[in-house]
Amino acid sequence: MSSSICGVALCGVVCLSLLAGCGGGVNDSPVTDSPGSSNPDNTGPPPNPAETSSSFAQQCSPDNILADTLLRNATLDTEKRWLRTYFDEAYLWREEVPAVDPGAASFSSGYYYTDLSNYFDALLTPAITESGARRDQFSFMYPTQLWQSVSENATAPSHGIEWLMASPTPPRGLRIAYIEPGSPADVAGFKRGDTLVSIDDVSADAPDADGVDVLNAGLFPEILGVTHNFILQRGGAQLPVQSLTSTNITNTPVPQSRVLTLNSGARAGYIVFNDHVLPAEGQLVTAISNLRNQNVSDLVLDLRYNGGGFLFIAAELATMIAGSTQTAGKTFETLQYNARRSAETQVTPFYGSSCFPINNECSNIQPLPTLNLKRVYVLAQSGTCSASEALINGLRGVDVEVILIGGTTCGKPYGFTAKDNCGISYFPIEFAGINAKGFGDYADGFTPGNGPTQRYVPGCSVPDDLDHALGDPQEGMLAAAMNHISTGLCPAQPFAATARKRSVSPDPNAAPLTLRRNPARNNRLLLPH
Repeated sequence: MSSSICGVALCGVVCLSLLAGCGGGVNDSPVTDSPGSSNPDNTGPPPNPAETSSSFAQQCSPDNILADTLLRNATLDTEKRWLRTYFDEAYLWREEVPAVDPGAASFSSGYYYTDLSNYFDALLTPAITESGARRDQFSFMYPTQLWQSVSENATAPSHGIEWLMASPTPPRGLRIAYIEPGSPADVAGFKRGDTLVSIDDVSADAPDADGVDVLNAGLFPEILGVTHNFILQRGGAQLPVQSLTSTNITNTPVPQSRVLTLNSGARAGYIVFNDHVLPAEGQLVTAISNLRNQNVSDLVLDLRYNGGGFLFIAAELATMIAGSTQTAGKTFETLQYNARRSAETQVTPFYGSSCFPINNECSNIQPLPTLNLKRVYVLAQSGTCSASEALINGLRGVDVEVILIGGTTCGKPYGFTAKDNCGISYFPIEFAGINAKGFGDYADGFTPGNGPTQRYVPGCSVPDDLDHALGDPQEGMLAAAMNHISTGLCPAQPFAATARKRSVSPDPNAAPLTLRRNPARNNRLLLPH
């Protein structure tokens, strides 16, 4: 089974397309070696370039417990040969795949999933962006059964908390950014801005790997019904221990929509949009309709925690913001593949009508409400990814002025499809996307302010203000947007609450902790429209 991802027009049949991390471009990409460049000395084709992945598909190792029992009639080497040939067929940077020995010790430990994971990582391009980051930070593999569960159901075990972290090593400064309404954390009284002290008696600043494992188990539960004990700090005071039990959480994609009155007396709409999941379509239609009926003159779209989802929703929202006149007949995003797959270039338009899919088919096709705006304010931070970045890029492609308030977005400009083999779904980056003007170069993210390339977006650098609730006019990012609407000016300096100096430097020798997010929340999902 292969599911396509990232805003491509579906091939005449009704199928669910699972998209992860797309929306960027290959044109003028600021990397050490551009896609399609000549082979570096350390790269090479598969051992036998004439072989195809289909020759080795679903031929699995006897040790691979994720594979169907009837398929476990081959070897781990066969699975590696499938993976290497699939990279040569599908990977966007196929010319840059390093030449590695699949029989090397790091790929032959005897633990099949670890060996495959290490081999997969070794095949990724080593090219870097201008900032020094790996260009391919997003390719991944995942057990197929678990992937289907989190992507199709849009639920996963959770406490309902979105965390932010100042540093992966101590002092980590772990604080709550957002609480899902009705979640265990909400019921327990957890609040945005609370600081984590400990989980299960392990300090939030535990320096050792065992401590980090305990923190990960509590911060990002993977099993339903497991209880963890949390101690938080609020306003400098430590709170009593609270127990949270993980449950399946379905996120509310549009938890806020309201009208704000500016100092000038003008009315601006404010929408918190957290996920491009299917329920978002109806909630966005309702929110935009209400704002249109209240004659708002500006829109502040809060995407700071929106990691992506269905790309058609991004294309619909872009139309609802800009209106049909600016978007009619225009391209929202065009996908580009490697040289072997150049004929697969596909286009996602600006959709002017709703879909409301049922069983992967549109059930309610109606004209979308529109605000007909020439300008939109977007609140963004590092959690703004994938389809959210495509929304920014797509609007700029049709000359809608985007004012970016906050920080640099995650820089997830590429996409891939889920390709399943032997119970594992593989996601090597397969394509890149460009807007109607041919731009998609934001591998280092969109950054507010003036800069030498189009990845710099006019706006203001403002930190996330965890000391105020989302939607509070005094919250730093929203206050900066409201002031900019009225005056065209950015804040003179960051607000004091989040600009406090850290008295202790991060410990470079401590075990790092990485914030995780359900992979389905960082993926774009496409349906026929």
